[in-house]
Amino acid sequence: MATAPISGTNAAPVRGRSTRQRAAVAAALDEVDEFRSAQDLHDVLKHRGDSVGLTTVYRTLQSLADAGEVDVLRTTDGEAVYRRCSTGDHHHHLVCRVCGKAVEVEGPAVEQWAETIASQHGYVNVAHTVEIFGTCSDCAGAKDRAASED
Repeated sequence: MATAPISGTNAAPVRGRSTRQRAAVAAALDEVDEFRSAQDLHDVLKHRGDSVGLTTVYRTLQSLADAGEVDVLRTTDGEAVYRRCSTGDHHHHLVCRVCGKAVEVEGPAVEQWAETIASQHGYVNVAHTVEIFGTCSDCAGAKDRAASED
């Protein structure tokens, strides 16, 4: 996935012990719309001059995920990537494979299907995740423009 620079220091609170490093990680997440890996965030923080260890980045991201403050998904390579939730409500993501742009979407049909399948098999207290990967219109347009120039 392509990445963009992260800057600034305004951060939402992070649950757990409050430290400068944890605040720096939270601030970095607040400034991006696309999903980022722990390594990506660590590199950005390092280049920005923030002294934050990779272990601290992982622990902070896990703490935020446990608190429901960040969305986590697995890339096709199996890597966990993170993004600050824009809503506390249950949602799914439409993610561009090229640039990483993500859009939060509701899926009433998915919700109904999950409940129906669970009920048919006698399951209760069901949770699920659904991520949809594709190519956003900007990236598709860029590819089409590049192909027409050849």
